[in-house]
Amino acid sequence: MLTRKQYDLLMFIHERLNEAGVSPSFEEMKEALGLKSKSGIHRLITGLEERGFLRRLPNRARALEVVRLPENTGAENLPVRNRRVDMLRAKEVGTRKSMMRGGGNSVQLSLYGRIAAGTPIEALRDHSMMVEVPATLLGKGDHYALEVDGDSMMEAGILDGDTVVIERAETADNGDIVVALVEGAEVTLKTYRRAGDEIELQPANAAYQARRYAPDQVNVQGRLVGLLRKY
Repeated sequence: MLTRKQYDLLMFIHERLNEAGVSPSFEEMKEALGLKSKSGIHRLITGLEERGFLRRLPNRARALEVVRLPENTGAENLPVRNRRVDMLRAKEVGTRKSMMRGGGNSVQLSLYGRIAAGTPIEALRDHSMMVEVPATLLGKGDHYALEVDGDSMMEAGILDGDTVVIERAETADNGDIVVALVEGAEVTLKTYRRAGDEIELQPANAAYQARRYAPDQVNVQGRLVGLLRKY
């Protein structure tokens, strides 16, 4: 049996991983559970590890993996008993549903912030920002928008300050331009290629070099489906 706070923390981490592809920070977990110090979060995580519900991934910042959920808990509409966690989850669910139709021919997408098209940086996620995009750019999947920071994709026609429209995805084909989470902490926009047993993230600018990673160091978070530019 899990304690109440162990259960609440497990559900909070599970929801955040599903939403953002990266686990919440210790500060976010502390705030969600209403604890006074991060040491309490460390104890809860250790307890969840010992019971086989959670696993810390080595050598990766903020890298937690939910191994399993309680047997009486489904993957959808997970019950939460902590009011703070419930409020945060409700806000995130509302964000996922915020892709509202506007004016018949446009869609409001969440603008998550600036993503590097040069050196990888951690993507900013500001759920209060929205951007209007043509509905014709979107398929049936879930989408979000990111603002490009840098020039490493300029030869692919993606310039500094552009807004890219991303379809959420966990896989990619060779040649796809993807949002990739690198080593659990940093996010970048690059062309995805398989290179033997490695994954290559390739820029579209001769001034930059491609980087190769082991498969477990790269998590695809979406594929480029459109681009917006203001003149």
